[in-house]
Amino acid sequence: MSESNGKAILVICDGLGDRPTFEGRTPLQAADTPNLDAISEMGINGLVDVIAPGIVPGSDTAHLALFGYDPYEFYPGRGVFEALGADMELNRGDVAFRANFATVNDNMRVIDRRAGRKGSEVLAEALNGLEIKDIKVSLKNTTEHRCAIVMKGEKLSRYVSDVDTHVGGGVVADCKPLKEGAAEKKTASIVNEYVRQSYEILNKHPVNEERRRNGELPANIILLRGAGSYDKVPSMSERFGFSSACVAGASLYKGVAKYLGMDVIPVEGATGKADTNLENKAEAALEALKHYEFVFVHIKATDSMGHDGDFEGKREMILRIDNEFVPRLKGAGAYIVITADHSTPVSIKRHSSDPTPIVITGTGVRRDAVNKFDEISAASGALGRLKGLDLIPILSDFMGYYQMYGT
Repeated sequence: MSESNGKAILVICDGLGDRPTFEGRTPLQAADTPNLDAISEMGINGLVDVIAPGIVPGSDTAHLALFGYDPYEFYPGRGVFEALGADMELNRGDVAFRANFATVNDNMRVIDRRAGRKGSEVLAEALNGLEIKDIKVSLKNTTEHRCAIVMKGEKLSRYVSDVDTHVGGGVVADCKPLKEGAAEKKTASIVNEYVRQSYEILNKHPVNEERRRNGELPANIILLRGAGSYDKVPSMSERFGFSSACVAGASLYKGVAKYLGMDVIPVEGATGKADTNLENKAEAALEALKHYEFVFVHIKATDSMGHDGDFEGKREMILRIDNEFVPRLKGAGAYIVITADHSTPVSIKRHSSDPTPIVITGTGVRRDAVNKFDEISAASGALGRLKGLDLIPILSDFMGYYQMYGT
């Protein structure tokens, strides 16, 4: 890499970490990654427990930690990030949710929590703007089956349970208040009525009738989870002193970035899926680096492949990252950090507490003996084993935005 000028690019490959399941190797070990390996050889390596050892991170809380915000203090609820990332209006007092199009049978038993990972803007519009009692409910389809929901009105609360049970085969759960209070009871009742109406509207919708004729799963209900309420927090610029920007395809990561005061850079072809245009994302990051000190780049599909239990698909996505994205960072004139927000092992199809590999390269970085970027090789690196909250202070010092402790 070229000499650093006090700027940095942080690349987060979602769910990148894994467990050895194929001939004793992880997808990262099984992939031929000469460009990632070259960065490891030039930099300092280690492992990251993004929240803490033994804690399974959500993508939302994990990103907060990696950006230097303790999620136990700053987490507003997942729905806030989804709504902000979907460019939905969100004010103090509103309650936001993340949601899925899902498939249920006539007995409300969940056949597929993600409706074949296929959403629909037409179906979303059929549910957008419903009014229940004195509450207006807005819905927007973001990526694949994913949606964001915002409820506006008086006396709402984020302290309600999820409708989505996170497990296929179960019956759709009732939303329940998590605190004793009129606002919590009201919000839970609104959620339950909204879910009921979503099934009535979607189940016989022409889009779903067509999907059934084509042998596809109908997206015939909306399942809500991750209630959150918005409140302003200090921006990254205010806390750390540098300007920041985000390059991402999926709404959640744009939402986290907006919540922390980053500018979101639009990128043609950035879909948040396996077909995302990695070359355009790399070029967008390099262009943003001309105007910002810190650029965050998110790559999603490694996580999706882990959730699907698709070892080969995850390996192929890693190959794409190595071939199409990483080479374009050469000559960036910045510190390069590559890591993940959590591990998503294909063997268990969910997030795990396994630490993720990390590498930092740039001017003044103490090079260690690691020459391959994977979960096992990184464990012997000079960074050792960090927590996610450690990253930004370390990077800030390299960039020259350090804060002296004492005199």
